[in-house]
Amino acid sequence: MTQPHHQCPNQNFYVCQCFYTHNIFLQQYNLHVIFHDEKQFMKDWKGILYSRGCRSEDQLQQVLQQIKTELSRRRNLGSDCLDRCLRISEGYIPLHSHVYKLQESYLAAEFLDLVKYAQMSSATAEGLITKLSQENASRVFSFPVFTKTFCDEFMAEISHFENSDLPKGRPNTMNNYGILLNELGFDTDFITPLRLKYLTPLTSLLFPDWGGDYLDSHKAFVVKYKLGEDLDLAYHYDNAEVTINVSLGREFMEGTLYFGDMRQVPIKETECTEYSHKPTIGLLHRGQHKHGALPITSGERYNLIVWMRSSRIRNQLCPMCNNKPVLVKMVGYGDGFTEGSLVDVCTTL
Repeated sequence: MTQPHHQCPNQNFYVCQCFYTHNIFLQQYNLHVIFHDEKQFMKDWKGILYSRGCRSEDQLQQVLQQIKTELSRRRNLGSDCLDRCLRISEGYIPLHSHVYKLQESYLAAEFLDLVKYAQMSSATAEGLITKLSQENASRVFSFPVFTKTFCDEFMAEISHFENSDLPKGRPNTMNNYGILLNELGFDTDFITPLRLKYLTPLTSLLFPDWGGDYLDSHKAFVVKYKLGEDLDLAYHYDNAEVTINVSLGREFMEGTLYFGDMRQVPIKETECTEYSHKPTIGLLHRGQHKHGALPITSGERYNLIVWMRSSRIRNQLCPMCNNKPVLVKMVGYGDGFTEGSLVDVCTTL
């Protein structure tokens, strides 16, 4: 199994050029669009928007303004992220400072047993799968990841930060609430060792065809669902080769997850497989496996998401535009692309 370096040298990070044109989510119309310019956009998307209820000039102008706002956010993402990191590091006093450094005592005994098996020289994918819960969806695996005590303290820390006046970068265009964990300081001593030491042994066996043996970067965040805020998550795929989604808890009703097929396979949502996510349990799946979350009907729900990326895979084909990536350097941020197919990268901002 190939292991990436634990320490990151001075490294150039990149996004694909499509970051500035593709996958722009219009929540009101449950639609991801591509925007190069207004002429192209109207030609490609006006009819689709009309069929979804966008039928007046005022509504179209609102959509265009929403797109321009999102593209401006993306252009300034690197510098804004670095600014937030600095302000948070200078002004935030943690509630539970110990949770920022991963300890084995935070991890469920069942998870540690899986990792121990996967690290054996005799371990096989078939042997590991017999120890996992397989969901009805293809190659979706579930298992306990954290203890309940840790989940409670971690959620308390996230809530404590949410209630502060410090700036917060949101996870993505589909989640209006939640926290980017690198900005809060969780990457170096928590998410990176979680990926390298504990998750990579599993993904090496389960997803070698998706770079599971060479996951050399990640993006980690917490999403929050609550009445009056985000309730659900539209059907989508992740900007990742492998994703782990851990339910942290809080009392909530409904909010069932559903999985369809890989993004390359057209499928109706009615054909999806549903799964009720329980606290402390992680779902491990391919990032390109389309999925979503139905609305919660009461309470609030927190999930820890880690998008794990393999430069060996994505340097050949960008998962967002389905072309060979055209690299654009971004200060302090990257989507896991490098200038060579075998170059290590470390945690992206």
